[in-house]
Amino acid sequence: MKALLRALLFPLLAVLAAFVIGSLIVLAIGDNPLTVYRLMLSSAFGLYDALGNFTFDNWGYTLFQATPLIFTGLAVALSFKCGLLNIGAEGQLYVGAFAAAWVGITFANWPAIVLVPLAMLAAMLAGGVWGAIPGVLKARFGSHEVINTIMLNFVAAGLISYLVQNHYKAPGDPIMQSGPIGAGAHIARFSTLLAPLGINFPTRIPLNVAFLLALLACFLVWVFLWRTKWGYEIRAVGSNPSAAEYGGISVQKQIVLAMALSGALAGMVGINEVLGYRYRYYHDFSPGYGFTGIAVALLGRNHPAGIVLAAILFGALIRGGLFVDIFTDKVSKDLVQVLQAIIILFVAMEMLFRGSLSRFIPGLKKSSA
Repeated sequence: MKALLRALLFPLLAVLAAFVIGSLIVLAIGDNPLTVYRLMLSSAFGLYDALGNFTFDNWGYTLFQATPLIFTGLAVALSFKCGLLNIGAEGQLYVGAFAAAWVGITFANWPAIVLVPLAMLAAMLAGGVWGAIPGVLKARFGSHEVINTIMLNFVAAGLISYLVQNHYKAPGDPIMQSGPIGAGAHIARFSTLLAPLGINFPTRIPLNVAFLLALLACFLVWVFLWRTKWGYEIRAVGSNPSAAEYGGISVQKQIVLAMALSGALAGMVGINEVLGYRYRYYHDFSPGYGFTGIAVALLGRNHPAGIVLAAILFGALIRGGLFVDIFTDKVSKDLVQVLQAIIILFVAMEMLFRGSLSRFIPGLKKSSA
């Protein structure tokens, strides 16, 4: 329990410090931090609207925003456990989303019981293949995965843009998006899931089954990393590649496996976006989920449970930032990016702060991610 509390302490301090510095920024531009934060948090977590009526909107949209961040946070964390840094989740999620849309369009007349799993599998496979490419290059030639994954982001964006523009866009549509997927490829939203229970969840909220899949993915990643031989081997390579190889573990195999699984998790963002929300591929749908996933993984201590909490926090910032932008005079939604950036900076400087804080909190310096 003490180890858990020590592990959670620094992320909480990083978030608190970010809000304190954010308060100073809000004061500097002439607004009230308490008003801004109250508006931000109430619009993300509040259970009542401005008229005092109970509403699902705030939590519903916050969890919807958190869903892709859970997938990308898991993707980054899994690669971290193998000593790798996957900067390519952004490209992998685009490839996964397009693959899901391609299946939904190409096999639109197939029954839902076949089409939905097939589209989900396509998203995971496409993302996995895109992630495995830098894994193979790293394992076979020693090419650095950071450079390769960054470059593949641009390749993915350009390739998919070409395919949508020239082959899958509806004639005359000025928007860079594909045609609609078949109705059988749609996954249920919470409004449909909760209706039999007598819960009137608004149909306008796009929260869908993908959120439950994200929670399931967290559990499966935890089981894989800490309860299976393959997960142990990945973690062993991440801790000490030379010792792992001496112990009979194939370092090259684990690198490829970790990057492929990381890409598959990132590709699952397409399930939420295509099958549960837009029902088509929409280009530039991601505001940087793949990159924000790095911050989510770091703040969540590279642990699935921590990633869920960190993703909900970042989802709340995104949701609350919209209301700050609309209902305050001087503060814009850019404050959200400022808070995210400060959190990342504090987490990145963790060991520096641990050295200072350990004088006041015994044992803090021993805590590890």
